[in-house]
Amino acid sequence: MTARNAGAAPIAAARGAGWLYLAIIVCGLVGELVVRTNLIVAGDAPATAANVLASTGLFRLGFLADSIMFLCDVALAGLLYMLFRPVSKVLALVAMSLRLAQAAVLALNLLHYYGALLVLEGTGFASGFEPSQLQALSYLLLDLHGHGYDLGLLLFGLHCLLLGSLVWRSGFLPRILGALVAAAGVVYLIGSYTRFLFPAYLQAITPIYAIALVAELGLCLWLLIKGVDAERWNARVARAEP
Repeated sequence: MTARNAGAAPIAAARGAGWLYLAIIVCGLVGELVVRTNLIVAGDAPATAANVLASTGLFRLGFLADSIMFLCDVALAGLLYMLFRPVSKVLALVAMSLRLAQAAVLALNLLHYYGALLVLEGTGFASGFEPSQLQALSYLLLDLHGHGYDLGLLLFGLHCLLLGSLVWRSGFLPRILGALVAAAGVVYLIGSYTRFLFPAYLQAITPIYAIALVAELGLCLWLLIKGVDAERWNARVARAEP
């Protein structure tokens, strides 16, 4: 590999990771803030069902956003492994595995989300149920989707802890980004366990997710704008090679 290619490879990987990260953040915000916030009425199955049936295009946009998000996660997992393998091959591999596992959980969880629409639009089985029963079942599926999302974030929280450690130790990215990403991992773990173990406090801890947004957006923008220090990355590669 020439010196020029040696410097270009990590920067290209970093920029690719930055674009994927940006797509994930945008799709996540669209799915949560644009779609689900406008369609789901907390504790009100009939109103939620009416919103979904009146805005099926918006509902399907949520499916599209979530599907793009987990597809980008798969690609991003590979690029992050390539970038951080010189720091620690074992930690980078475990971090990649956790991100891939999270993507698999989110992909399967979309069945709960789309199932809510199938229940409301169903013709072959709907005749055996009262409208109120279909509305309640649809709402249950949406609630399961929310729980499944947080189940995936348990895996993602652990991924962020490892990724933050890798960034901190790397030398080719600022340590502050590593600290922020690790803090985001703690936020995701707290939020997810709160939903399952202490659901009454879920709304109270919602503001802490701002930490995760700042951390992930900060890493995303740094990778996009600055990339990585190619010289230090190559030095890491040289030290890692037998």
